[in-house]
Amino acid sequence: MNHRQILPGKTIGVLGSGQLGRMFAIAARRLGYRVHVLSPDDDTPTGQVADVEIRASYDELDAVARFARAVDVVTFEFENVPLETVQAVESHAPVRPGGRVLHTTQNRLREKTFLREAGFPVTPFHTVRSENDLNSALQSLESAGVIKTAAWGYDGKGQRRVDSGDSASEIWSAMNEVDLVLEKFVDFDCELSVVVARGIDGICACYPPIQNIHRDHILDVSLSPAGLSPRVASEATEIARHVVESLEVVGVLCVEFFLTCGGELLINELAPRPHNSGHLTIDAHVTCQFEQQVRAVCGLPLGSVQQLQPAAMVNLLGDLWRSGEPNWSEACSSPSIKLHLYGKHEPRPGRKMGHLTALSESVQSAEASAKAAREALVNDGLKDHARPVSAAPTAG
Repeated sequence: MNHRQILPGKTIGVLGSGQLGRMFAIAARRLGYRVHVLSPDDDTPTGQVADVEIRASYDELDAVARFARAVDVVTFEFENVPLETVQAVESHAPVRPGGRVLHTTQNRLREKTFLREAGFPVTPFHTVRSENDLNSALQSLESAGVIKTAAWGYDGKGQRRVDSGDSASEIWSAMNEVDLVLEKFVDFDCELSVVVARGIDGICACYPPIQNIHRDHILDVSLSPAGLSPRVASEATEIARHVVESLEVVGVLCVEFFLTCGGELLINELAPRPHNSGHLTIDAHVTCQFEQQVRAVCGLPLGSVQQLQPAAMVNLLGDLWRSGEPNWSEACSSPSIKLHLYGKHEPRPGRKMGHLTALSESVQSAEASAKAAREALVNDGLKDHARPVSAAPTAG
């Protein structure tokens, strides 16, 4: 194994420059690595903490090749990097997870087809490549469904709820995409995720399942422990482990599930990278998901996933800035609150600007503390907006 290890002092390249790359870079630098990042922007969340920030489009393959030649290994912080970019990198440096993983998970049709053919429990779906396909799929629905674009969807983008009696022609024109997925609407009890890391040696480390609550299709609150029965928790962990092994991931992968009202687990989506729901591992676990990604892609042994305390995470969206700068001092007045901001310059509605994590003796009190701290950020007129509520089960 030693010849495949990339030891501290070497350089890790990151494709993509958002908050996931930022937290990955912080973990990498804490372990003694240098970090180079490439994306179409500059002064980015990742670039602010990296050693080198390169501004280039992902399709500028000469610039991508120069970036790859200057690093020892490359990973990515979001899956919407073009496959041609990854292939250009692979000519000069190992990419972990590899191009096959990216190719499968960046397209909903390929991802869901892989899961179904491999025997994993997945939400029932129809492939839609024409108006006729859509009309047939709609007629097969017992009631409601969710139509989604096959590519480039996240945080609820590129999807809408539909019913069996809706007009296929109107929906087809409105979606304006060639490849679509029509999923059966799932009557679920809760949403949960399992973050799992897999090293070069094939050894896996699974975090306990995390319960997720969405608002307007964007993750709002994550809770750990998730409060699941031992059977469901064990089954979710085993499914996630088998998925990461089947894809031969080297790195971190998140498996998002619906737990149906009948107690059945269905995979909703995969993310071949650290995940928003796993941010609480930074403060609540011995080894966070970002350090696991560093360890995995560099060939180091994985760290412990032991949880130190129950935890709750709440997202901070750009909406919180509507009345001016949030009251950071007030939110941090509780000693159990940990504030994480992403260095984004322009707050916009729905844009993830940061998160708060609360630790406590119980997950219920951690959730209450996190929500109270978030409400303390805004003035009285906006507190209802900041209060999380449940959302439809169509989060991307």
